[in-house]
Amino acid sequence: MKQAHGRGKAAAFSTLAAALVLTLAAGTAQASPEGEIVGYPGPDGLIWVPEQTGSSGFVSGGLSSRLDTFITFGCAGGGSIEVAFHLDEHPDRDPAPFTVDCPGSDPARVTVPLGTGLRGGFGATVTASSPSIRWGATVTQPE
Repeated sequence: MKQAHGRGKAAAFSTLAAALVLTLAAGTAQASPEGEIVGYPGPDGLIWVPEQTGSSGFVSGGLSSRLDTFITFGCAGGGSIEVAFHLDEHPDRDPAPFTVDCPGSDPARVTVPLGTGLRGGFGATVTASSPSIRWGATVTQPE
């Protein structure tokens, strides 16, 4: 039984990794509404970085294990940003570092679903290809 359970976890992880790749590929081309980098997430938002320029990051806490978690990163200004996102209590569920291509004018964004069962702190490091790249981010847990 333990071997079957271990294979089930590996299969679930492989499925999650494939879903994240598909989400990233599909999400890269999305434009943000009204030219915003990343819009206000409303009451579902745990963190909102409306606009930052150049390389930076953030840390926070308070994930609710009963809610789905989504991270969204957007950017503009030409070039790209590389995002490394870390879950303090669940490093095995960290999405792989990913790159967002930043159009010269209208912003683009990528949303990555992380699922339920997450709790505790989290953080992100954003490395911009140029100090003039504008980026924004949200972490949401919709009710």
